[in-house]
Amino acid sequence: MNIDQTMQERRSIRGFQKKPVSRALMEEVLALANCAPSSMNTQPWHFHVLTGAPLEKVRDGNTERMLGGVPPKREIPSHGTYEGIHRDRQVEIAKQLFAAMGIAREDAERRQDWVMRGFRQFDAPVSVVVTYDRALNDHGPVAIFDAGAATYGLVLAAWSRGLGAVINGQGIMQSPVVREHAQIPEDEVILTCVALGWPDEEFAANSVKSVRRDAAEVSTFLGFED
Repeated sequence: MNIDQTMQERRSIRGFQKKPVSRALMEEVLALANCAPSSMNTQPWHFHVLTGAPLEKVRDGNTERMLGGVPPKREIPSHGTYEGIHRDRQVEIAKQLFAAMGIAREDAERRQDWVMRGFRQFDAPVSVVVTYDRALNDHGPVAIFDAGAATYGLVLAAWSRGLGAVINGQGIMQSPVVREHAQIPEDEVILTCVALGWPDEEFAANSVKSVRRDAAEVSTFLGFED
């Protein structure tokens, strides 16, 4: 699969086969993600790869705290409530997903279950917790930008090898749980996680691909003669 095909065909996967992913394959994927560019070659990212018992402890802890009414506790600023066109896009993808899954607007139980799937890392066999070096916090958001580039590289590398992934901010909303069970060092800041595994082709939401604006809408060109 060439890079154009990978980037064009990749989509977020939220349903996975109950099939393990080997450490060797994960090492191959992460070696590619590690090629991401970074400001001044700082390379601030770290990947903490969880499966099996440690991942189950994170799932259980996240679920217990969220159902118990414990407020989310992230280590990066919350995005808050989206408004305007950004809220519209958020609602649009939610409608696509609920329609694919046959979840009616009035079906509170199934809607709640869908939300909790995110806190369970979508029941994926692997979760990659992405962190960055805390020492760079005083240098502004550039380390987050760099770690984001590495995270995109991770999902592209996974897709090119037949794996599905979804960047999953819900999975780290109870960051104390993640820090404990993923054994995150104190000198790293938890940014996000990536749920990853072999796609379940029968899981309806996996067919959903978000609607994208044409590149002409987000691009300006100056100084070109053609």
